[in-house]
Amino acid sequence: MAGQKQKKKDAAPRIALKGICRSFPGIVANDDVTMSVAPGEIHALVGENGAGKSTLVKMLYGVLKPDAGQIYWDGEPVTIDSPKTARYLGIGMVFQHFSLFEAMTVLENIALGLDEPVPRRRLESRIRDILHTYNLPLDPRRAVHTLSAGERQRIEIVRALLLRPKLLIMDEPTSVLTPQEIEHLFKTLRRISEEGCSILYISHKLEEVKRLCDSATILRAGRKVAKCNPGKTSARKLAEMMIGSELKDVARQATAPSRKREVRLSVEGLSLAPSSLFGTPLAEIAFSVQAGEIFGIAGIAGNGQNELFAALSGERPCAPGVIRIGGISAGDKSPSSRRALGLCALPEERNGHAAVPSFTLWENLVLTGRRTLALTSAGLIRRRRARRFSGEVISRFDVRTTGVDAEASSLSGGNLQKFVLGREIAQNPRILVVAQPTWGVDAGAAVTVRQAIADLAAAGTAIVLISQDLDELLLLADTVAVINQGRLTEMGPAATVSVERIGMLMGGIHGEPAVVTPA
Repeated sequence: MAGQKQKKKDAAPRIALKGICRSFPGIVANDDVTMSVAPGEIHALVGENGAGKSTLVKMLYGVLKPDAGQIYWDGEPVTIDSPKTARYLGIGMVFQHFSLFEAMTVLENIALGLDEPVPRRRLESRIRDILHTYNLPLDPRRAVHTLSAGERQRIEIVRALLLRPKLLIMDEPTSVLTPQEIEHLFKTLRRISEEGCSILYISHKLEEVKRLCDSATILRAGRKVAKCNPGKTSARKLAEMMIGSELKDVARQATAPSRKREVRLSVEGLSLAPSSLFGTPLAEIAFSVQAGEIFGIAGIAGNGQNELFAALSGERPCAPGVIRIGGISAGDKSPSSRRALGLCALPEERNGHAAVPSFTLWENLVLTGRRTLALTSAGLIRRRRARRFSGEVISRFDVRTTGVDAEASSLSGGNLQKFVLGREIAQNPRILVVAQPTWGVDAGAAVTVRQAIADLAAAGTAIVLISQDLDELLLLADTVAVINQGRLTEMGPAATVSVERIGMLMGGIHGEPAVVTPA
C-alpha cells in the first residue's frame, strides 16, 4: 500500500489548475486558484458558502469556462467546454441533488444519463457487474420512488462508474445518508481510489474529510488559502482556515424555570394522505413541545419530513383538534392564523420556499413579518420600517450581502439561511418549526445558526428541529425521535441516545415504528 501511495505521489497530476479566475457581475468567484489532484488521490475541496467551490467544480465539469488560467489533464493543457467533453476525458460527477425520475426504474434512469444508447440487456449486465464489484446493494429493475436516499445515491455513482472515470467529483455526498450508509460509501470510495481513480470530495462535514481524504485545498473568498493533510489537522483548525478567524462554540443556556412546563405545541393522532403521487403518508403522529424545549426529529429524506412540516406550518390543513398551539385548536387554521398565535416556520428549501429568489431581502422580510412586525398599514407596505428591520437582521446574523436591496438569489446558501432564520427570530416566536437549518452550510454559518436556535430556546421558545444532521440534533435537542415512513418513534432524551442507535432507527424497517431506548 505504501508503494502504491508513492507511485501516486510521483505520477503527473491527474488534473491541475493554474491561475484559474472566474468573475460574475460584481463578484470575483475564483481568483488565481492553483491546485492539483494526483492519480488515486482523495482530495477534499472545502470552504465557506460563497468561497468559490461550486464555480470551480463547474469549470472542471464544463458547465462554465474560466476567464483566465489553464486546466491540465494528465499533464496536457485542455479546454473543457461542455459536460460531454468532461465525460469524454474521464471526469464523472455525482451531484448533491439527485437527478432522477421517481416513476422510472434504476436501469431506466441510468440509461437516460448516458451520452450514447446501450442495448438494455448489455447495460443491465454492466450495471450488475459494477454493483457486484463495488458491493453496492441495488436492484436495477426497482422503481426509484421505493428507494432510500442512500440507494438513490448509488444510482448516481453507478452511472458515473459506467464511464470508467479517471476523476470522480463528489458534491456533498453524505448530506442525506445515515451513519451506516456513510460507512458503506467510504468503503466504496476507497476501493475506487485504490484502483487509480482520483476523487475530488466537496463537503462541509470536516470530521468526514479528516477520516476519508488524503489532502485538502481550502478556499476563502475565491482564493486558495491553504493546502493540508486533513488527517493531521483538527476539524476546528480546518474550519478556522476556511473562515479566517477563530471558530466559536455553541453555548446552550438553561431556560429560565418560570418559562418551563408550559406546553406550547401539541400534536395528537396526526394522519395525513400524501400530497403527491410519491409522497409519504403520515400515520398517527403524536408529540408535544414545552416552552424552552428543543424537540429534534431525525430521519432520512423522504420519510415524511416535508409532509410533517407542511402540517405544522399550516400549508396542509388537517382536522381541527389534531394540532394545538398554546392549547388553541389550530389544525384547520392557515399559516397566517398560526403566525398570529405565535408559530413561525422555516422550511428546508431556502430559495423558492423560504424566500422568493427575485425579491429583495427587505421584500422577503415583508412576506412573513408583515403582521408580526407591523410592516403594513392600511394595505400599504411601510418600506422604511421593513428596510430597517432587514438591516438589523443582516447586522445581527452577519449576513454577507451588498445590502437590503440585494435579491435573495444573489446570496450564498449559508448567508440566505442566516437571513431567513434571522427574519423568523426577529418576530419573537412562541414556537419555531425549522427544517434542516444547516443543510449545505459551512462551519462558520452553522455555528451562527445553531447558536441562534439555542438562544431562542433559552428565551422560552418551543422549537421543533427537523434535521438529518445527527451531530446537530445531539448538540441542540433536549428530546429526540426518528421519523420513518411517516411514523414517529417514541421520544427519548437526546443525552442517552447514541448516533448509532438513531442511525439504525433511521434506516430501519419501513413502516414499523421503533422505540428509542437509552444506549
